[in-house]
Amino acid sequence: MSTPPSPPAAERPDGSPVRIGALVPLTRPGWAEAGRHLLAGLELGVSEVNDFGGIAGRPLELVVRDTAADPQRAAAAVDELAGLGVAAVAGEYHSVVARAAAAGADALGLPFLCSSAVLDALTEQPTEWVARLSPPQSRGWRVYADFLLGAGHTRIAVATQPSVYWAAGIRILRDCLAPRGGSVIELDMSALTPTAVCEALVDHRATALLLLVGHPEPAVPIVRSVRGDQRLAEVTIGAPAGQPEFTEWAESLGGDGAGIPFLRYLPEHLTPLGARVGTALRERLAEAPSFVAFEGYDTVAVLADALRSHGTDRRRIAGSWPRVAVEGTRGQIRFTRTPGISVWQWAGPPIQVVDRDPADTDRFRILHTG
Repeated sequence: MSTPPSPPAAERPDGSPVRIGALVPLTRPGWAEAGRHLLAGLELGVSEVNDFGGIAGRPLELVVRDTAADPQRAAAAVDELAGLGVAAVAGEYHSVVARAAAAGADALGLPFLCSSAVLDALTEQPTEWVARLSPPQSRGWRVYADFLLGAGHTRIAVATQPSVYWAAGIRILRDCLAPRGGSVIELDMSALTPTAVCEALVDHRATALLLLVGHPEPAVPIVRSVRGDQRLAEVTIGAPAGQPEFTEWAESLGGDGAGIPFLRYLPEHLTPLGARVGTALRERLAEAPSFVAFEGYDTVAVLADALRSHGTDRRRIAGSWPRVAVEGTRGQIRFTRTPGISVWQWAGPPIQVVDRDPADTDRFRILHTG
């Protein structure tokens, strides 16, 4: 005998929890540290909502599923969470995983607020069911291309692996660099060793190498190899996807991991709410919170506002995206329709290019904003 799915949240008795599904990468091959920060932000947001009475007197509850960076696992989790009666699904860090989750949520009529994945094509067709907090890849990586050109880099090499996300990043870089005399050389890491990467950088006279690869393999060996090659002492290593944000990077590479510019979605100064939340996140994580942790908190702030204002019916939650006006940790959050983006998009998330200071690897230097 099969068990019927739980009824939607709106049909449950008063006093029962309002449930939100949370998709986070907590195990390998997912970036588990990013998942831990994202979950800390989500959990802090839920805790504070409940401290102030929940949703019309009902507690807010997270139902967490580990995606492990697996799109099929994420799609299955969305199906499961829909059957459990969650009002909405939130989270995810990896773009290809978020894309699978968004497709599933769209097909099921389940609101999905994507916290931290940037791939422009989050869904194949425009949808009313999905909204996103992180900036689209096309905007963030254009900012990064502007930074490279401003620093005098026109011969760019990219160490890359097969991925829709990396391929999209390369297209964006080429589109930005080519009209201004720049070029992008691809180094396929499925065929090259870190030593061969060094030889290719010398042969092509590249002045910058971007890591469009997984961490710790092969990113860490590539960095060590390039840093150890005296011929490449003037070559800038970059990681636009943000790997150096996390302490695991610094622990793996020490001083070799400093001075590597990456994208971070924080303002120069957090809002007063952001400053308070940052302190609370630091206590939860026992380390400085990444931008991903703030994205998690803001996700719950948006969903809680929608639930309070429009109830727990899924269609009404999705219908509320264009009316959202929430003060988040990094500025006021409003969703709009952005040309070329198929989901409701926060148009104003801050973007920085930063690196770890070689003189103090726990300190970040802001190099460029966009």
